[in-house]
Amino acid sequence: MVWWLGKALFQLGHHVTLMLKDTVVCDFATTLVQNKQKSLNEQIPAHIDLIHFHCDPKTEPDRPYLITYHEVSSGARSFDPNTVFLSDRHAHMHHGSVFVYPGADFESYTPPDLGAKRIWYHFLGDAGKKGRNVRGAIDLTDKAGGRLHVVGGTRVNFRQGFRIPLSTTARFHGALSPDGRDMIVNASKGLVLPVLWPEPFSLAVVESLFYGCPVFGTPFGALPEQLGKKPGGKSSQFPTSGTVEAFYSDYGCLSVKKTELVEAIRNVDEYEREKCHEYALSRFSSKRMAEEYLALYEKVLKGGVLHENPPAVEEGMSDKMWVMS
Repeated sequence: MVWWLGKALFQLGHHVTLMLKDTVVCDFATTLVQNKQKSLNEQIPAHIDLIHFHCDPKTEPDRPYLITYHEVSSGARSFDPNTVFLSDRHAHMHHGSVFVYPGADFESYTPPDLGAKRIWYHFLGDAGKKGRNVRGAIDLTDKAGGRLHVVGGTRVNFRQGFRIPLSTTARFHGALSPDGRDMIVNASKGLVLPVLWPEPFSLAVVESLFYGCPVFGTPFGALPEQLGKKPGGKSSQFPTSGTVEAFYSDYGCLSVKKTELVEAIRNVDEYEREKCHEYALSRFSSKRMAEEYLALYEKVLKGGVLHENPPAVEEGMSDKMWVMS
């Protein structure tokens, strides 16, 4: 996200400097390697107008700044008033209101072949994390009579053993190169992603829609927003199992009921690949992300703050889990 944002800002006519942990070759930005022995303010060049953090700064910056928070809080904490979250749901989880959806640089992906024969379904993400529920994805796809390709994460943990079950209808690939990932998704009928935790934002949803793949998952976290549900209202509240209504859109189906998801997966041909692709391009591009951040930069540069009341939570959110029925 940081790389794509910097590139999009450059393409919009802005000068970008990236401060990184290691030396990286970059053709659109000046790069600096962070010196942990010096304070941040000593290292930021004088000509920099604004600092955009993607981690918590340890010291108070000496010029305008904002912070993008990428995680889900694991404990009670407060946030800087200039914090930006990844979605409406993500913001409300932390009692904030300002968010910008991450965007993808679609030019860096293999072009989609929307007319090609689609063979399987796919799961995309860290398959080893319990909240991503790869076991549920395998089960749903199997019940729908399909095959699932699992991309991402590791299958074996020496303490926990096999975290992804053996299955005759699922194939585990682990972490793939971008070209390998694109090949799998480009031949997929749809993304199966029945998350059980409050997903702040799913890049897997964006990448899948780009390749014309509808999404079949649960209505937790930011997934309803990503499939077209308007921010605010019930989508910003904590859902509880059994009380969440199914959400259907032109881009997929979200439900806590396995029978509804299995039926939707079986009827995958009812979704239009072109419509999913165009939706991804229009809503989740890196250019759109950069333009929305520029509006926030302008507000901060004029002396404003993004939250009048700093966001804060009294308990951790990362361990919240729900179940499917």
